[in-house]
Amino acid sequence: MLLTISTTHFPADDLSYLLHKHPGKIQSVDISAGKVHIFYPEVNQLKCTAALLLDIDPVGLVRSAGPKGNDFALEQYVNDRPYVASSFMSAAIAKAYSSALNGRCKDKPELGDVAMHFTVKLSVLPVKGGEDILRSLFEPLGYQVSATQHPLDPAFPEWGNSRYFTVELSNRLTLQQLLSHLYVLIPVCDNDKHYWVNQEEVEKLFAKGKDWLEMHPAKEIIVRRYLKNQRSLANQALGILLSKDEAEEAVENETTTEIATDVEEPQLRIHELRLHAAKDELLLAGAKRVADLGYGEGKLIKLLLAEKQFEFVLGMDVSYRSLEIAKERLKLERLPEKQLQRVRLIQGSLTYRDKRLDGFDGAALVEVIEHLDEPRLAALERSVFEFAKPTTIVITTPNAEYNVRFADYQEGKMRHNDHRFEWTRKEFESWGTDLAVKYNYNVIFKPVGEVDPEVGALSQMAVFSRRDVTVEKLV
Repeated sequence: MLLTISTTHFPADDLSYLLHKHPGKIQSVDISAGKVHIFYPEVNQLKCTAALLLDIDPVGLVRSAGPKGNDFALEQYVNDRPYVASSFMSAAIAKAYSSALNGRCKDKPELGDVAMHFTVKLSVLPVKGGEDILRSLFEPLGYQVSATQHPLDPAFPEWGNSRYFTVELSNRLTLQQLLSHLYVLIPVCDNDKHYWVNQEEVEKLFAKGKDWLEMHPAKEIIVRRYLKNQRSLANQALGILLSKDEAEEAVENETTTEIATDVEEPQLRIHELRLHAAKDELLLAGAKRVADLGYGEGKLIKLLLAEKQFEFVLGMDVSYRSLEIAKERLKLERLPEKQLQRVRLIQGSLTYRDKRLDGFDGAALVEVIEHLDEPRLAALERSVFEFAKPTTIVITTPNAEYNVRFADYQEGKMRHNDHRFEWTRKEFESWGTDLAVKYNYNVIFKPVGEVDPEVGALSQMAVFSRRDVTVEKLV
């Protein structure tokens, strides 16, 4: 397997200082299943190319127990590991380019922070999921991707294409960033690892992905594949990386994906269904000034801003981290002035009265209430229903009855470790009805998502409408 890294950044031969490998000689290092050879096919001030050749010993591979796929009895002896870029390539990068991977440059330390234009070539890379997966991993990081897929057998074109690609990546970034991306994403493409995945791999993932993984749109698939789909480790990592709504969505989607196997048209994921349901209810109510309470990463706000009916949208969340992520997701700094005047993000708690919430004719709390201890719900109820009292309030929360449909269902186990409670439909309706009576609202209850005849839908929704405003409209 061959990995080449080229740059035309002047002077290009600075690459040898960054890699800490002398361009005038071939150097070799050992890894568990073979040798890594580093050499320079081209080196001058205008262009420099460093090549990493990974030479896997098939006999050594068997002796060291080989891949753990166990798809068939002879996989230990018959596999593609000696011929493709896989987790062995990540191990080679970590061993051969350790200084550069950690951002160190002994002789020219100032080069470590310099962004350069790099071109990377990989021969060959197995990609489970094809070119779409490959692009979804690298393009969000700014790479231009060129991929040539290889046929299963050129002599038999009717057999179709294999999962193997020759890949070329181009980007302007630091060498440390480049190597960290390759270290994590090469085995993610392959979705396999040659060694046992444990807690240490979670720490490696965070160490190598600390500057980019959290904001990557494909972080869920990256985490799951990097950790070889070990659910406990993946959920632990996702619980740290994702916001509460994304983490819940990730868990729920494992079930909904398994259930919906014969769908002809693409379906919205459950969290998207909740957001669209909340938006539709606010549109139906005629709301113009809307507050998204507990907005997470701003996904509902983005949907609301796309509708001309909503003249102003306020987002409030207790988490400052969510505030920063939402600003980035919504690209507030790039919005035209007219659009910018339609939105405001604030930090605040729903358990305290906040006059900034007064005067809205619509409010949404999408998967928010279950994150509060039940004794603190009374404070939220007063803050929203008694003091802010928007005309229409939309609340969604998980339906606890549906949990039995999850593959890893355990009695008493909640969908997310930050949930303080999860209600049945009867419990939610009892709570909502009491609220409506106490604070002079009408309320209706609706399922969100496909309804199971026995346990209902994944989520449930209550739509509250102020009675005094309804009467005024009728008059």
